[in-house]
Amino acid sequence: MAYTVGQVAKAAGVTVRALHHYDEIGLLSPSGRTSAGYRRYDDADLQRLQLVRYYRELGFPLEEITAIIDDPAADPAAHLRRQHELLTVRLKRLQEMVAAIEFALEASTMNIQLTPEERFEVFGDVDPEEHQAEAERRWGDTDAYRESNRRVARYTKDDWLRHRAETEDWGRRMVAVLASGVPADSPEAMDLAEEHRQIISRWFYECSYEIQTGLADMYLADERFTAYYEAIAAGLTAYLHEAIHANAISRA
Repeated sequence: MAYTVGQVAKAAGVTVRALHHYDEIGLLSPSGRTSAGYRRYDDADLQRLQLVRYYRELGFPLEEITAIIDDPAADPAAHLRRQHELLTVRLKRLQEMVAAIEFALEASTMNIQLTPEERFEVFGDVDPEEHQAEAERRWGDTDAYRESNRRVARYTKDDWLRHRAETEDWGRRMVAVLASGVPADSPEAMDLAEEHRQIISRWFYECSYEIQTGLADMYLADERFTAYYEAIAAGLTAYLHEAIHANAISRA
């Protein structure tokens, strides 16, 4: 059977734009075209797309995925074994990271005026003051830390719930852009990097591009930051880091 790009996008849970991008870079080119030039995908194309989606979910960059699935020595069973091994490693890592939270959140939620019940409702099992001493040691002398403390001291439970909803919504959209296959310096990714900066500025302290790129560097350098973002989606840490730097450069 032959499938349109829209049918494939809907069935695979990707965007039409992502499929166009895959075609442009040679990752997934349709087996046929109509007389009018429209893409037509067959069952073999869908099987290849399934492999792409598996490896993308595991955090592989598109260029590396192309090399992996075009390896003449790898058969379908070899791909399944490889994916099983990678998923097993990832599962172990996620289990080890499940209690980790973003260090920036820990630094910016000091002096929270909530009851124990309200804290659990907002933060679950995470204790936002667990690393207070280290956060104060690292950032206590900065204007950003003092401003963050000043703001959060006034936040109510409803304020924190709104913040959580906002950041979770941003996270879902960031993961969707990552999964779509567009590069980190695409307009979509850079817009979300800008939104990331604005969320920090709106809730905690004025986050300049210089501060934000410094945070992005720390996301890669500090395993606690990396753990937080990788628990959301594999490959998100490096993708966000690149998007933040690209956005800062574009607005310089």
